[in-house]
Amino acid sequence: MTSETSNASARPQDDLFRHINGEWIDTFTIPDDRAGDGAMRELFDTAETKVRDIITSVSDAPQEPGSEGQKVADVFSSFMDLDQINSLGVTPLDSSFAAIDAAEDKSELANLLGRLEVEGIGGVLGGYVTADAKDSDIYALYLDQAGISLPDEDYYFNDDHAEVRVKFVEHVKKMSALGGIGTRSNISDAEVAAKVMAFETSLARHHWDRVACRDAEKTYNKVTLDELRKLGPGFDFDSWFSTLTADADDELTYLVIGQPSFVTGMAEEWERTDIETIKIWLRFSVLSATASLLTDEIVEENFDFNARTLSGTPALRERWKRGVGLVQGLLGEAVGKLYVAQEFPPEAKDAIDHLVDMLIKAYDKSINELDWMSEETKQKALVKLSKFTPKVGYPEVWREYPAAIDSSDLVGNVRRCARAEHARQIKRIGKEIDRTEWLMTPQTVNAYYHPVMNEIVFPAAILQPPFFDAAGDVAANFGAIGAVIGHEIGHGFDDQGSRYDGDGNLVDWWTDEDRERFEERTNALIAQYEALVPAGLDEAQHVNGALTVGENIGDLGGLSIGWKALELELGRVPSADEAATFFEAWAKAWRAKMRTEERVRRLSIDPHAPEEFRCNQVVKNMTAFHDTYGVTETDGMYLAPEERVTIW
Repeated sequence: MTSETSNASARPQDDLFRHINGEWIDTFTIPDDRAGDGAMRELFDTAETKVRDIITSVSDAPQEPGSEGQKVADVFSSFMDLDQINSLGVTPLDSSFAAIDAAEDKSELANLLGRLEVEGIGGVLGGYVTADAKDSDIYALYLDQAGISLPDEDYYFNDDHAEVRVKFVEHVKKMSALGGIGTRSNISDAEVAAKVMAFETSLARHHWDRVACRDAEKTYNKVTLDELRKLGPGFDFDSWFSTLTADADDELTYLVIGQPSFVTGMAEEWERTDIETIKIWLRFSVLSATASLLTDEIVEENFDFNARTLSGTPALRERWKRGVGLVQGLLGEAVGKLYVAQEFPPEAKDAIDHLVDMLIKAYDKSINELDWMSEETKQKALVKLSKFTPKVGYPEVWREYPAAIDSSDLVGNVRRCARAEHARQIKRIGKEIDRTEWLMTPQTVNAYYHPVMNEIVFPAAILQPPFFDAAGDVAANFGAIGAVIGHEIGHGFDDQGSRYDGDGNLVDWWTDEDRERFEERTNALIAQYEALVPAGLDEAQHVNGALTVGENIGDLGGLSIGWKALELELGRVPSADEAATFFEAWAKAWRAKMRTEERVRRLSIDPHAPEEFRCNQVVKNMTAFHDTYGVTETDGMYLAPEERVTIW
């Protein structure tokens, strides 16, 4: 069966991804304002336009002062008032720069770091509040490594990124000149850049790599404040916490550290580095974190490095699009209420609820039939599956936004919103978790699994073609959104999600033998992906199998269980046409094209494999795919039965 969107030069038996998407890939030109494009991006564009229309409608109507409508309208207005923004220059940062200047010692500087973190400006450590992974009914404070500007620590040391490092130093020099950092620091802008690079490199030496940071056990390190002080004696944590947790209702009794050795190393670098160098780095951090809200010149320089250099994106997005993004970031659910009322009919929710139910039934059936897992572990897996909480479309309880918004104060608006959200989060520490909360807005084109909440969440915006059509083909729906649903459920049973029980606690519920058999299969999957090199890149630029294994397990489980769910839905084996429709829908969902710089960047930092492999490598492991297209040993998509990985 050949799709109308297929590429006749690529047979599905040789390359399903290009068979379905090849003509589009060969003829499509990526818009100048983005690093890549594809099916997901098309949905994003649609949602973005609809949100703009909502904001425009709200702005055109009278709004009560202090109402959500007034706040939405005035955040957008403050971002679009370019004359005001350019006239202010960097004066919105004066109070932050003055506070840095006034710090007389490193304890005062640590205190200021905490205050800036409250305002959304990151420091040497990142703090956030989430459910305690080993006491999943309670919120806890987590600390993670931070302090670097480049995508990850590898960019500071790997020869492949030497050119990026040179460009980063030049970028800091230019930003210093635009923001007056050299003048304020009484040194040249070139010296500012050298000091920023040196300090960040010293921190990067202690950063854990992304594979290590995926390990749920290694990154769960519960400590008391006294233990934290001993872990990093060179940093004044008491001074830092006095501002970071000032809004807490109760005294902080413990926290969870992601990378303990980084805390030790960071504290050593903090103690070793002279205070003026840290101040220079902090001035740059403040400017960089706020750059997108400042003058045309600063916005352009910030974009030139962070998008052109790192992702290969030629042109800045239109201002209205960036304004919509800001509104969504600050007041997302206020807009989400209006989006849902317009764009998500009840029948769509009913259809997705049914698909979720079928996928869970298929997982139940599949777990019961596993030949590599003991009955003891199977029963615990089934208990976990039975406790999954699906959330579809939009939250039942909407978030409130208390921050004051002023149409003439863009930077102030962003900081007040950050303070309000920080206070909301900090007040939760030690309290019972809110299971009604969503971590994505309804207009977000994405989905997620939360291991500590044991929930799968599907915002309204992803529930549309090519992923889902309430009136569309059953097989296509199971191959696209069905596989996405299966993917998110699969995260509950991937290499890290499988370490959490049905209540969301990080506790081992496996027998040693079953974990060993599971890891044999996941290691085989790691080896498969490790051998994959995206088209057009050097052999050394291969997929990181260990970094992407969780998503690859999700993809493989998602499509495999999606197939089984389709069988359950039909009450029989799918026909040849239904089977082809199922796999074509899967391939269409991963249609994408990326700039070379973006592809290289993602190989280093993205836990997802490139789209061509998310499509092809998954189906290679499925006997149903081989049977559907009659794939033989001479075909490019053939994988010998003994090499096919089946996990769930």
